[in-house]
Parts: sequence; structure tokens; C-alpha cells
Amino acid sequence: MLIWPDGKMIGSLSAGCLEEEVTVRAREVFETGEPALISFDTRRRFGCAGRIDIFIERAHEKFFIDLAQHIDARRSCVAVTLFTGDFNACGSQVKAGPIDSIARRPPSGSDRLGEPPLPDHFEHSLVQEIHPPIRLWIFGDGSDNAAFHSLAQLLGWEMNTFVDANALALSPDRWTAAIVKSHNYGRDFAALQKLLPLNLRYVGLIGPRKRRDQLMNDLLDREIAVKAGFFAPAGLDLGSETPEEIALAIVSEIQLVFAAASGESLCERKIPIHANIPRSFQTFRLRAGQAPLRNPSAASNADTAGSFDSASLRSG
Repeated sequence: MLIWPDGKMIGSLSAGCLEEEVTVRAREVFETGEPALISFDTRRRFGCAGRIDIFIERAHEKFFIDLAQHIDARRSCVAVTLFTGDFNACGSQVKAGPIDSIARRPPSGSDRLGEPPLPDHFEHSLVQEIHPPIRLWIFGDGSDNAAFHSLAQLLGWEMNTFVDANALALSPDRWTAAIVKSHNYGRDFAALQKLLPLNLRYVGLIGPRKRRDQLMNDLLDREIAVKAGFFAPAGLDLGSETPEEIALAIVSEIQLVFAAASGESLCERKIPIHANIPRSFQTFRLRAGQAPLRNPSAASNADTAGSFDSASLRSG
């Protein structure tokens, strides 16, 4: 959560229970320049059955500059926040590389990434991998694109629309997903012919299964492999009928794939809600030289594939 000196906020830490008090303490941090670590026992005060420790720091301009450089270049990076120890050493900094490389980085001396060495007391740090926003490519024009634009903007995703697949001049990365929805056989074939060799984690095709099968056969005739990242018909089974509902089902499936989530109803879970957050979204205490915990229950692409066949899609 970011707090300005005038009290303006972006983000949140709870459903509204803690933010007001945190903002008051943040004013003290602005005035003194000294970071603060505060604790809330939510069991007694709010009935949320837990406890939360919140570190408030006066962020340096360099932190935001470094973070912006990585995000603009669509590179994953790691934010390391030291919250105990020497007052002058406390605070957040951005480091290059995925979280695995940070875990292996030596606590002292030089490192191969050219980054400053980590402190010996690294076990008192929070480490969070920050990745670029999902970039959504849509191949096909039409009024139903409006719903995708609205959801992408709400989620902070980037979005590019292409009428002609040959106009694609961007290079994909591991945070790129694509939806093929021109409803024109030749254009859909051209788009898939270009997209499937890119090994994207998500390529969704809107349309009925019969048309999908025909496209797949023609692609195989061209020796283009159809891999696990191909979802057709695209979307989760949410009973979608309207363009807005269909967009919601497809965007939900993309979120599920990129988060390596199960898609099950939370009321059916037998473990805490956040117990199996994927590695790339974790914030956790990490000891120097210790590899991050793996998530044994993270679903594979094949496990998370879903489909729906609404009236709108059957008409295509």
C-alpha cells in the first residue's frame, strides 16, 4: 500500500479495518524518517482470526525508479524489504533476477548478477517477486472486444488488438496471453499458425468445438503442433451467454493459468485460502542460502484447461 503525505492511498492491507490507523502511523514516519513495525491482533479487535505485522517505511525515489525500469522492460524483479536490525539498513530495494536467483545469492562478497551482496541477516527480510502485468493480445475486431478492454483495464493488464495476424510485430514474453476471435476461418487459422509456435502459456480460441477440430486438423497438416497452452473453446464453465459474461469466463481462465490456481470454489477448500499461493506471487521470509518453498499442489496447464460452449459461441 502506498500512502502520500496528504493521506492519499493506493492499495490496501485489509478490507478496511487497518488502513486508517496505518495512515496515522505513516504520518509519523514521514515526519521522523524512521520506519515503524506495528502489529495488529485481528482476533480481538476485528474478529478476523489472525495477526498481521505491518512495516511502514519512507520509500526512497530510487526504489520506484528501479522498479519502473524493470516493469517498463517487462522483466521480473524482486523487492527485498529488511525490517529488523540497524535502522539505517532497514527498508526496501529492488534486485534483478527471479526469486530463485535471489535465494541463491551469497550473503556477502560479489555476485554474478552484478547486484550488491545480501546482508548476513537476510532471514529478517520479506522477499517478493514482482512480474510485469499480463499482456493480452486479441486477434479479431468487434463490439465484444469492449468487455475484454474493460476487464483488462480493471486488472491492470496491457492489451493489444490485431485484425491481421501478419501485423504482429511485438515479441512475446512469459506474461503474454492471446485470444483468437475473428470468427473468420482464414484469419483464425493465420493467427493460430503464428501464435502456436510461440509456446505461450495461454492461447484461447472462441468458437464451437467442430470448428476447433477442423482448425486443429488443418494446422497438423501444416506440421504445427497443438500444445498444452491451447484452450478451445476458451473460457471456464460459468454459464456464460452475453459478451460480458464470455469475456469474464475467458479472463478468469487466463488468471487461473498464470496463477497456477485450481479454480475450485473456496468453500470446498480444506486448507487456508492462501496456503498454496504460487511461487511467483509469494511474499515470505527467506533465510540466506535457502531455496523458496515449492507448491506441490499447483495445477499444470493440462489440469487447468476448461471450456464452455454458450449459445453465443455455438452460433459462430
